[in-house]
Amino acid sequence: MSILKEFKAFAMRGNVVDMAVGIIIGGAFGKIVSSLVNDVIMPPLGLLIGGVNFTDLKITLKQAATAADGSVIPAVSLQIGSFIQTLVDFTIIAFAIFLMIKGMNALNRKTKQEPAPPAPPQPTNEEKLLAEIRDLLKDNAKR
Repeated sequence: MSILKEFKAFAMRGNVVDMAVGIIIGGAFGKIVSSLVNDVIMPPLGLLIGGVNFTDLKITLKQAATAADGSVIPAVSLQIGSFIQTLVDFTIIAFAIFLMIKGMNALNRKTKQEPAPPAPPQPTNEEKLLAEIRDLLKDNAKR
């Protein structure tokens, strides 16, 4: 079998197509969450903290400088604000995935039917004979 035919067989399997759809939807969902955090959640939060724009929040380790030859040496800083926004993004996405999996598990539990209880075992020939004898003894005792 040629490599092209093997690849086509691989790519057309259901799991691969489902995975591709999931990755595309996940990427789009990530962009939506990033926009939600950057454009909706962080501005009011920054305003409450005192007008801080989280993207500008950073810790400067070394200030920018000018070298002897006139070139600029950029500042070295820790971008704390971007990190906080990324943490909020991650938390929202992780919570959304948790809720989705929880819902899928609930649906799976509902679709799985409880197995029917096993039928009681049939009495053996000896048990049937003993039951007949018991019934005859009851009938004789009533007479």
